[in-house]
Amino acid sequence: MSKYGNDRMVIGDEVFDSRREFRRFCELKLLERTGEIQNLRRQVPYELIPAQYAPSTVGKRGGVKRGKCMERAVVYYADFVYIDGSTGGTVVEDVKGCRTEVYKIKKKLMLYVHGIQIKEV
Repeated sequence: MSKYGNDRMVIGDEVFDSRREFRRFCELKLLERTGEIQNLRRQVPYELIPAQYAPSTVGKRGGVKRGKCMERAVVYYADFVYIDGSTGGTVVEDVKGCRTEVYKIKKKLMLYVHGIQIKEV
């Protein structure tokens, strides 16, 4: 049993975090076949805060050695990204059962950094 009560599903080589995400994927695939949406993609990464590195140093032979990674990048993975056929705009969707505090912050960062508002399903 997972922390939030969802059942992870494996269908062929596709892995879905919940049954709800799998059902939404099936709906979107149908919409893509009918031409209402195009270019459906899953688990698309968006960098919200880049990785932080220590200052670079100059080596003994004059080469530049990149500093050690102090903090990894903060990345949001969108469940689904597609182009709406009626408007031509890009839609970023996230299937949510529980809105965690981390998700709420990443949603705000998506709007601030990329100007993208996440559509919750």
